[in-house]
Formats: sequence, C-alpha cells, structure tokens
Amino acid sequence: MTTATDGAPLELKNSLKEDPERPDEIAGEAMDVVLDPKKEQKLLAKLDTAFVPIIMLTYLSCFLDRSNIGNVKVAHMPEDINASESQFSTAVSIFYVTYVLFEAPWAVLMKKLTPRNILTCLCIVWSLTTIFTGFIESVGSLYATRLILGACEAGLFPCLNLYLTMVYRREEQAKRVSYLMSCAAISGAVGGLLAYGLLHMDGIGGKAGWRWVYIIEGLFSALCAILIWFGLPNNPAEAYFLNEEERWMMRVRNEQRRKYMGSDKFSWEEMRIALSDPKLFFSGVIQFCQDILLYGFSTFLPTILGGMGYDSLMSNVLTVPVYIWAALIFIAIAFCSDRYSKFASYIFAANIFGIIGYILLLTVKNTAVLYFATFLIGITTYTSVGLNVAWLNVNIAPQYRRALEIGLQQTMGNCAGIVAGQVYRTSPYVLGNAFSLGSLVVAQITVAGFGFYLRRENRVKEQIASGEIEDTRRIRTGDAEVEFKYIY
Repeated sequence: MTTATDGAPLELKNSLKEDPERPDEIAGEAMDVVLDPKKEQKLLAKLDTAFVPIIMLTYLSCFLDRSNIGNVKVAHMPEDINASESQFSTAVSIFYVTYVLFEAPWAVLMKKLTPRNILTCLCIVWSLTTIFTGFIESVGSLYATRLILGACEAGLFPCLNLYLTMVYRREEQAKRVSYLMSCAAISGAVGGLLAYGLLHMDGIGGKAGWRWVYIIEGLFSALCAILIWFGLPNNPAEAYFLNEEERWMMRVRNEQRRKYMGSDKFSWEEMRIALSDPKLFFSGVIQFCQDILLYGFSTFLPTILGGMGYDSLMSNVLTVPVYIWAALIFIAIAFCSDRYSKFASYIFAANIFGIIGYILLLTVKNTAVLYFATFLIGITTYTSVGLNVAWLNVNIAPQYRRALEIGLQQTMGNCAGIVAGQVYRTSPYVLGNAFSLGSLVVAQITVAGFGFYLRRENRVKEQIASGEIEDTRRIRTGDAEVEFKYIY
C-alpha cells in the first residue's frame, strides 16, 4: 500500500472526500487517521493568517459603527439635531430592538444563504446606513438609521461565530473567539483615536466634526464588504490558498468532529430541542448580565470620563489605553482557556475585577482612582462576554441546534443594550454603574450554576457509559450523546 508523506495511506486520502452515499464509513476511516502535529499547526497558522484578519477587521468596523454614537455625543451631536437627553438615550437603545429580533434568523439562514452572500450584503447595507447618518438633521432620522443598523449588524456576530466552528476544533475556538471579541475592545481604542482626529475636521466642507466621524467610518466598513466577498469562502475546507494535502487534512478534521458539526440538513426537531435546552438559558442569562457592562461601558466611557472633568477631545483620547489593556488581557485569558479547557473559573475570576471597579466608581471621588477603576472594569467587560460565547459554542451540537442557540443567546444578551441605554442617562451615571454592579453579582451566581450543571451532566454520562444507571434521558442525540463531554 502506498503511503502519504504524513503516514496516511493514499487510498484513504482519496476516499475521504464528500460522499453522501457512505458518510458513516468515511467518518470511521477519518477517526483512525492521526494527523502530523507539525503539519496541522502549519495548517492552523495558514487558516489564521487568511481568515482572522478579515473577521477581526469586519467586526471592528461593525462595533465602530455601533458605538460611535458615544464618541459623537461629547461633540454636540444631540444639540445639532435638537435631541433631548431622553431622546438620545432612546436612540442608543432603539438599535437593539431590531438587533435582538434578527440575530437568531440570520444565524439559522446562514447555511442556506451561504456565509459569503449573507455577510457581504449585511456589511454593504450597514456601511451605507452609517454614511447616511452623517447627513441626518432630525431625531427621527437618527432613530431610522439606528434601527436599520441594528437589523444588519444583528447577523454579523452569530454568523462569524458559526463560521469559526466550520474551521476550528472545539479546543481551538476560545482563542479565535477572543480575536473576534477583542475587536470590540480595540474598536473602543480606534474609535477614540478616530474621533479625536475626525472631530478636528469640524467645519471642513461645511460639516460638523461628528458628521465626518460617521462618513469616514462608514467608508471603512464598505471596504470590509470587499474583503469578505473575496476572502471568506463558503467552504473553508476548499479555500483557494490550501494545497491538496491541506484540503485533505481539513476533510479529516471535519469528519473527526462530525458529531460536533452534525448534519447539514435543516431539522425542526433540532430547533425544538434547542429551545428547551437548559444550557441556552444559563448562557443567555450570563450574556445578558455581562452585556449590561459591554454596552454601558463601551458606549458611555467617553461621557463617564467627561464627568471626571476632562474635555470632549481628552475624554476620547483617555479611552484608548483602557481599551488596549482590555483587549490584551482578554486574548491572554482566552489562550489559557483554550489550553486548559476551562471557562467557568476564568469568567468567575474576571468578574471579580469588574465588581471591585464598579464599587470604586460608586464610592470614590479621586480622579486617578476613578480612572484606575475603568481599567479593572475593562478586564471584565470583554473577557467574560467572549468566553461565555465560546463556552456555549463548544458545548452544543449538532450544527442547526448550535446555530439557533447561538442566535438566541445573542438575542437574550443584547436585550441588555436596550436596558443600558435607559439606566445610563445622566452623568455621573450612579444608576447605570449600580445596575452594572448588580448584574455582575447575578452573573457570578449563574456562572457557578452553569458550571455545576455541566459537571453533573458529565457525571451522569459516565455512569450511563459504565452501566451504573440506565439511560432514561429524553434527548440522547448531538451533545447529549454519552461520548460527548461537556467543557466547563
């Protein structure tokens, strides 16, 4: 028998191709293949180099277009369109009305519409909407653009998240989700710097500086649509930059995680199972609590700093170190989470820093200490949100069940955006900060409960596998299979 360079028979390489007539046989053959670790690492590096920059830039532009409303507030945008404080808060919140309504549908539709089509079209529409926001003259126009922006951006995170599951194994995902979520933090830093620079364009072309913020950032998002179309193939296993052996390795990896990915066929039964899954509700409650911080902190940080006595330009500049710090910490923690396959303990530990930070914001008057508190909150804000997403990712199977649960988790979580816009009303945001502190306490209780639940489920599976107890569970497919071990 002829042998390939990595030790696998060439006949096996030829057999591991798409063949709907014998999927079980192919999966069995793939399970016996041990890929060369060095070649697999080289493959992962190539995938990261090709996909991660596009995914990061796209999510960066998305978060910029969503959160720049906080940067322009200190540049007199509300006054220019005659918006009251309550109307501006409504504009912040109204984005999440369409956002939460469209997340789950976009996630479920991605397979049918294909990743390239759905992501490119959504990116084009929200780019144009952002550009047009630079020309609005009334509160009604701001409401309209925020609603359209929410409907389009709703599909980005769940679809990109699902795309990562098409490329990487369970134990490789937390790190890649960290790249994605760190862009939320990086967008804060970039947004602060961009706002600082673009606000200096005040008066150019007869337009206020805040209008240039929307126009320039919208044009940047339009460029991302081009990158998506040419850079994200619908089938990552057949990407243009992979050679023949690497494509074979991708097919092997796909077959080895077939139980995780599941069937490509849509199933209403999987939708029903997803809707009754306790893991969805644990994760959704955690996401809601953590998103209170994400949207309150990322949207209103410039104004929080303004309340400390800084002017509008300096308020934007001082956000930059906070966001860079938050992004670096998140990536470091996500690397550890991937390496040790732990989520609950890392989320719980990260939240402690946020609790301390909000206590300082609520009780201390010293400006230096208050600024230090924002760094503590930054550790929690992005780390816990991102790890919670990855935590659900790796514990749900098969594919359509995962798609709906990810979409619904994001829907539940992003309802926090509606709440954040209402509790963060007037500086120094005592109500908003107190609400965020309470949300963190609830999150801690739920994280602990979720971890104990998954641990108990694993113990039940072990007892069933050893014959200690009879399997009387109602659901036994997908992630409920005895061989599927939950990660907590």
